[in-house]
Amino acid sequence: MSNICKAFENGKAFIPFITCGYPDLNVTYECVKSMCENGADLIELGIPFSDPVAEGVVIQNANFRALAAGVTTDKIFELVRRLRIDVTIPLVFMTYANVIFSYGSEKFIKICASIGIDGLIIPDLPFEEKGEFLPDCRKYGVDLISMIAPTSEARIAKIAREAEGFLYIVSSLGVTGTRENITTDLSAIMRSVRENSDLPCAIGFGISRPEQARDMSKIADGVIVGSAIIKILEKYGTESAKYVREYVRSMKDAII
Repeated sequence: MSNICKAFENGKAFIPFITCGYPDLNVTYECVKSMCENGADLIELGIPFSDPVAEGVVIQNANFRALAAGVTTDKIFELVRRLRIDVTIPLVFMTYANVIFSYGSEKFIKICASIGIDGLIIPDLPFEEKGEFLPDCRKYGVDLISMIAPTSEARIAKIAREAEGFLYIVSSLGVTGTRENITTDLSAIMRSVRENSDLPCAIGFGISRPEQARDMSKIADGVIVGSAIIKILEKYGTESAKYVREYVRSMKDAII
């Protein structure tokens, strides 16, 4: 069984996202530790990229600033090694295909496995092209996590049947970022997914408030939040860990 399933064993999962190296890697380390201690069940670690096409302006800016500060993939690997001394919950990387290609796909995935990364989320990887990475992911035991968007439509069943780890359900059209209202008929998407897969499903994109998290947790197995956390980092900088701690606790307490 995938280690990622452990995130969903004790009720609804709260899954925070953080851009590694924003504002610096030490803050990332402190925030991840705080998340783990205050209810995070799985954490998405973003590897910065120069063209993060799935991201809204908040996470885009975090990517650009982290890269400008000298953050590299190797430095993030070292961060994960430090975290894995104490952190036992599942960790996944969220990054873009070119980051992996430029590093060397097999080398990248092999290191992921060796340092304790449980899965990869690659937003710009079409489902039909997952064969670029899937053989190496299976070789080294790293789940290649599939995303289902409102535009997936007729492909939902096929994506769900072939998914690994968990299914990332994209709540809204467009890029990441907080939203006042989520109007997508997620219940219909979830019905199609449930008919074709027993894997846990987590909803992300646009969720920022406890009441939104509560609503999403009624139809899914987990809730993913990113931009709202990056806004905390943007506001508090090197003092962010205590505010991230409070936010994660409030969101975890809200989900059913």
